[in-house]
Amino acid sequence: MKLSMLKIQLFLTISLILLSCIQVRAQPANPKRQLNQSLIFAAPPPPSDIGEPGKRAEAGSRGCSQDINKPLTSSQKRLTALVPVYSNPEVVFGATIAEYPNFLFYVPYSSSFAYGEFVLEDEAQNQSVYKTPLAETSGVVNLRLPSKATPLEIGKQYRWYFNIYCKKDNQIIGNVEGYIKREQLNSALKTQLEKATPRQRVNLYAANGIWYEALSTASELRRTNLQDTSWTALLQAIGLNDMATEPKVECCNLEN
Repeated sequence: MKLSMLKIQLFLTISLILLSCIQVRAQPANPKRQLNQSLIFAAPPPPSDIGEPGKRAEAGSRGCSQDINKPLTSSQKRLTALVPVYSNPEVVFGATIAEYPNFLFYVPYSSSFAYGEFVLEDEAQNQSVYKTPLAETSGVVNLRLPSKATPLEIGKQYRWYFNIYCKKDNQIIGNVEGYIKREQLNSALKTQLEKATPRQRVNLYAANGIWYEALSTASELRRTNLQDTSWTALLQAIGLNDMATEPKVECCNLEN
């Protein structure tokens, strides 16, 4: 009888210990770090006259030694444009209000064996082609149109391409593409933005469907305030949760 009671007590003690361990593991790593609850990205409908669909992400990451015609099987994160994608049909599209917007990409390739090329094409299919070095490590890169480039016009739609080339043979080993349109900033929103804090500006841009400025402002806020979660909330809003923790790497000046 005493032996049975000891077994029961031992079982209860072990159960309580295991339960307490499970409860501790279930606690969030930082309970004070909450997503930006006020952020809602109101995605505008993509232009109806977009012809060919874009491509937000590569099928996988490829090295210079890999055959470009073979299917990709790497588990490494893919070359990805940080921009919304629409379905039926698939369209990669975002709006901007800037003459010289920032384009952000996750790049898994290294400057040791690859380089980038950014192409911007207007409605008349005139192209501006820019070369850029890559960073030494993988991460999020920011490509800003140079001030000497022709500025984006209000109401105009542009197509962009971001290609990665192997230095060894100048063959494309990765590419993404999509569309951007410059919209008119109305006076009421302009006044609100002028009075807003950086986090409020992210929310205002997002609520008005202005993707490129929302993400660019969130990127800067992420750099200056590690506790802010606007960056994470925006990427989650467009289904890019796995990119939220990737570091931003300093590189890449566009050159003709």
